[in-house]
Amino acid sequence: MSLRHLLIALGDPLVELQVAPGGLEVDVRDVVIMDPDDPPDVSAGDLALVIGARGRAALPLVRAAGRARAAAVAVKESSPALEQAATDAGVALLEVRPEVRWGHLESLARSVLTTTTDDSEVLGDLFALAQTIATLTGGIVSIEDTASRVLAYSRSSDEVDELRRLSILGRQGPEPYLKMLREWGVYNLLRSGEEVVRIDERPELGIRRRIAVGIHAGAQPLGTIWVQEGDQPLTEQAERALLGAARVTAPHLIQQRNQPTSRFRENLLAALLTGRMDAATVAGQIGADPGKPAAVVVFALRGGEGDRSEHELRRAEMTGLISVHAAAYRRSALVSESGGRTYVLLPDLAPNAQLLNLTREIVTTARRHLHTSVQAAVGSTVSTLDDAQVSRQEAERVLDAMARDLDAEVATLADVRSQVLVSEILALLQDNPRIRDPRIDALDPELAKSLLAYLDALGDVRAAADKLHVHPNTLRYRLKRAKESGLDLDDPLVRLVAQLQLRMR
Repeated sequence: MSLRHLLIALGDPLVELQVAPGGLEVDVRDVVIMDPDDPPDVSAGDLALVIGARGRAALPLVRAAGRARAAAVAVKESSPALEQAATDAGVALLEVRPEVRWGHLESLARSVLTTTTDDSEVLGDLFALAQTIATLTGGIVSIEDTASRVLAYSRSSDEVDELRRLSILGRQGPEPYLKMLREWGVYNLLRSGEEVVRIDERPELGIRRRIAVGIHAGAQPLGTIWVQEGDQPLTEQAERALLGAARVTAPHLIQQRNQPTSRFRENLLAALLTGRMDAATVAGQIGADPGKPAAVVVFALRGGEGDRSEHELRRAEMTGLISVHAAAYRRSALVSESGGRTYVLLPDLAPNAQLLNLTREIVTTARRHLHTSVQAAVGSTVSTLDDAQVSRQEAERVLDAMARDLDAEVATLADVRSQVLVSEILALLQDNPRIRDPRIDALDPELAKSLLAYLDALGDVRAAADKLHVHPNTLRYRLKRAKESGLDLDDPLVRLVAQLQLRMR
């Protein structure tokens, strides 16, 4: 297996590539232990794990591995001296995260190396593969990565359940459903090995029967294939077909990770923003100071109608463009995609950092390059990296409001706080009919428009009539009709509810 594929298959950032003077296509054949108290026993193509030596004490072992033409050397603490020694010796240098146990890394790397990937088994892109699996199983298929992000799915004329619908629309499983699956132990079973997991129908939760299987490279999880039962029962060979599909899909997911260091950095940001990894660990990986201010900026590509593949290509181009700008601004910046959005973490900021100009520059460049609309929300600059989730949540609130009813390309919460709060209230009204006044819902469109103009004008009939381009008496007649429906427009609470509900319409 090439060093590139080994790094990809190791998944989340257990190790970080420091130097690779021979490139990433060098072959890795075995995993060996190098102990400073024992004579070096390394062969060409080995991945050498340097145990018991850190810093300058590891220099002789790195040089010895290079002389033996090892593929790579892994150490717990890298340094400029070790990187230079590895470069001079022509051997790749990997830095292992402090909390990773050597025994675990050795076992994982060894199991990965025993898993071969035959390119002849690659049957096309993931969407075509999902369709093939759907044909074999008779179900509705989605393929997800280890973060429950939807990578591909099959087409279907059958009725899909709420879990699949929300997963496809959000490009990620909705958190309440994911929580239930975790509580039921489904994810533990999927990660533990090659076993088809059955999930019974839960009509009260809107979940139909489905089967699932984990996708693995050796013992390392890469993702999951889900098959929902549609209008007809699954085929008799569905479970057997699903096992084979998981093995065929693994090379696809490995190929998707063709830039291992970029994938590692994406995983770092996702782990930080979801609370799965602490700020100090992430900061250590990217060379940032966890005690300095940081901020999160979130971007979204608008105008997703039309060809899906074209939209996905534009989004990938947008993410690449954002990555270049962010790296130029801060070497330690992290960029990741999730749920159709691109997240940027900017660490090591000055307390009074002004990010609006940078964000506007990115949006302008993206719009000019992609010929489509791009929106961005800038989260507040928080005092330390530990509070990055606060900045992210704030930026998401602003971007949600921008998607609903804010005509702006770049905004912060301070810029549009009132609009964001009203937008969130309107979204709540939209999703909860029980907290709406049915009399207002029953108003015809012309009457609703007239009443909203009157309320927005603070009861000034002439100003509202001018806005509507009608005679004031016409407006007065319409207001009389609204009152006849039972609305007491002299009551300030009625006016407040009516204004919000009409604005929602």
